[in-house]
Amino acid sequence: MSKKTAKAKAPKPPRLLKGEVEQVRIRKEVGHDFALKDDAFGRKRLAAGTLEARRIYEVSNDGHTSTGGIVRVRNVDPLTGITSLSRQQREAGMRYREDFRVSAQDGVKPMALTERVDGGRIGGGIADRILSAGRAYADATRALAHWEVSGVVQKVCCQGETVKSLAEQTGEARDVVTKLLKVGLDMLAVHYGMMLMRRPRG
Repeated sequence: MSKKTAKAKAPKPPRLLKGEVEQVRIRKEVGHDFALKDDAFGRKRLAAGTLEARRIYEVSNDGHTSTGGIVRVRNVDPLTGITSLSRQQREAGMRYREDFRVSAQDGVKPMALTERVDGGRIGGGIADRILSAGRAYADATRALAHWEVSGVVQKVCCQGETVKSLAEQTGEARDVVTKLLKVGLDMLAVHYGMMLMRRPRG
């Protein structure tokens, strides 16, 4: 077999995703290579499934540290990072977060107010979508009922806290915090009509 034939039959390495290539490059530049491993073709890859690999490294100044770019590490959204969450739990958490985000973004900004003769509103005040989101968020928060459950759900969904950081703050085990989060997300899913209330086993 000629060298040309052997080269043609050699398996070609799969193309890497642009995002992974970028993350590998940044980690190598800053010396954070503990989440990297060599693949079968000798290329550096992210160690899939690890918490460190799920972190996103961002660099200012067009993405290069050599020209003074500042590296920021961003954790992945806990609602997508916790793989044991069901689809309904994840969707309920994202809907709760969206209502919070919309109601908080413009709610306190003053807007021009025009009074009609009958006292009605003409294109002024707080936008209807913000009022609706605020009401939806308040109703969903009431549906969480217990303050411990409500606190965990609000911190994870609305403030971007991780289960690990909450466990460290409260002194509880991670599985306890995760359980509270799941209970709360189930309550939200029932509230939103995404799932039926489970009957207690007799």
